[in-house]
Amino acid sequence: MNETPNIHPALLPAGLADLLPPEAERQARSVEAIMDCFAAHGYQRVTPPLLEFEDSLFSGSGAATVEQTFRLMDPESQRMMGLRADMTPQIGRIAASRLATAPRPLRLTYSGPVLHVRGTQLQPERQLAQAGIELIGNDTASADAEIIVTAIAALEALGLRDLSIDLTIPRLVPSLLEAVPAHLHPALAHALDRKDAAAVAELGGAQADLLLKLLEASGPAQRAVAALRAMALPEAVRGQAERLGEVVAAVEAVLPDLQLTVDPVEFRGYRYHSGVSMTLFATGQQMELGRGGRYVCGDGEPATGITLYPDSIMRLTPPAALRPRLYLPFGSSLASARAARAEGFATVQGLAPHSAPCDEARRLSCSHFLSEGVITALS
Repeated sequence: MNETPNIHPALLPAGLADLLPPEAERQARSVEAIMDCFAAHGYQRVTPPLLEFEDSLFSGSGAATVEQTFRLMDPESQRMMGLRADMTPQIGRIAASRLATAPRPLRLTYSGPVLHVRGTQLQPERQLAQAGIELIGNDTASADAEIIVTAIAALEALGLRDLSIDLTIPRLVPSLLEAVPAHLHPALAHALDRKDAAAVAELGGAQADLLLKLLEASGPAQRAVAALRAMALPEAVRGQAERLGEVVAAVEAVLPDLQLTVDPVEFRGYRYHSGVSMTLFATGQQMELGRGGRYVCGDGEPATGITLYPDSIMRLTPPAALRPRLYLPFGSSLASARAARAEGFATVQGLAPHSAPCDEARRLSCSHFLSEGVITALS
């Protein structure tokens, strides 16, 4: 007979982890700093639920999240529900239903955890934090640029500098692959991803020359935009190339020192994005700090937005200053505790008399202790 193995109570499923002090507080402060910046730029907070019925969760742009969504049966309604894998589709649902009559453009911001069915080799975590903004009801280059500028401001508020934005047109390559035999699409997409010009020339057929020019155009935004405008692009995507140039100009007018690059052949991960899209990096770092772009919201309403990744951001930002911890010996007055908190201390109240309050303060990870009404720093 099989026996259930003894499993340690602290063991968690793969890709899930506890966030302990002080990292948990630092993450919370980082998220709130991001959200404060978004609010200062006119974005209003919404809080969608963790779970939704599949019918709503997978509608519209949410269809792209099906493979990464945990599903379960609702015991109340006997309908299938999904645990969100991305918050952007939920914001689209809110905009199209609960806020359908709100004035446009609609500026919404959100934060919270999402859960993925599986992690990746580069990002094995399955529970991720998100904080983002969506600008709904406006289809202009200035709206796309506002999303980028606001995201940069949020990261700079956390102390990050030397940021870069990589721009792409996710529908460009798929539109060109339509003229290539379907059985070659996976190999050709892989070759483009690896920037393998020889393989692209061999597999690309009638589109090979254009695809090779797109590979050569990758790089600094001004050069890439000029190269795209000189190409004989299909009419279906030429307008998006022009929009890309307009977005670059609008961003550079506000942030002339921001590093902007363009990768015309990048389209992985943009499954519901339909226009100019962006990925945010810190210069010299490969991990993504955020990703977003233009998409269709609700019943065909234009929208654009970006989602920042606080878990990745926290690895690069200077540690947030936490409240110094002050030990209050047993019997300390309520007035002294209130005064200390007003000065910015986190107070740790002694629950019993102690012969050596200084030692007890150290044991409880305090940086200060109260002695005869005077706050003293521990050496």
